[in-house]
Amino acid sequence: MPSPSRAAVLCGTALAAVLMGGCAEPRGLHVEGPALQPSRVSGPVYLADAAGQPVQQPALVELTEAVTLSELSWRDWGGPTARATGKLGGPWCRPGCASRPYDATLTLSGLEEQERVAYYRRATVEPKKADELPAAAVNVQFQGIRLSVPDL
Repeated sequence: MPSPSRAAVLCGTALAAVLMGGCAEPRGLHVEGPALQPSRVSGPVYLADAAGQPVQQPALVELTEAVTLSELSWRDWGGPTARATGKLGGPWCRPGCASRPYDATLTLSGLEEQERVAYYRRATVEPKKADELPAAAVNVQFQGIRLSVPDL
């Protein structure tokens, strides 16, 4: 005669097998309808600059100590990605870029929704003519810049 604990384990295993087998479709899972599309966030969307200050569609933003964008003109904002064109500069290109900053595209992504607001978590900067950047630009991170997101 099996012990009470062994009988309980056997009974539980048999019950689990019956329950899992009874819920399965014989031909597998069938899904109907269109795929869900990412929706726009219902509250305000922000970008936290290098100082952690929340800004919306800024004309000037310092992403890191080495990457600053100015004269930003926004094409998209508030969706899964935000895009702007502007002028790229930073300490790596001085003094030359003070008078002639480089044309660049800024893309924000990784939208993180919080209670009533959302923040972009990543930034990518694409210089229009990357081959014209000074040699010091090799040491600057332009791709996958992690942006701060305040804890709310």
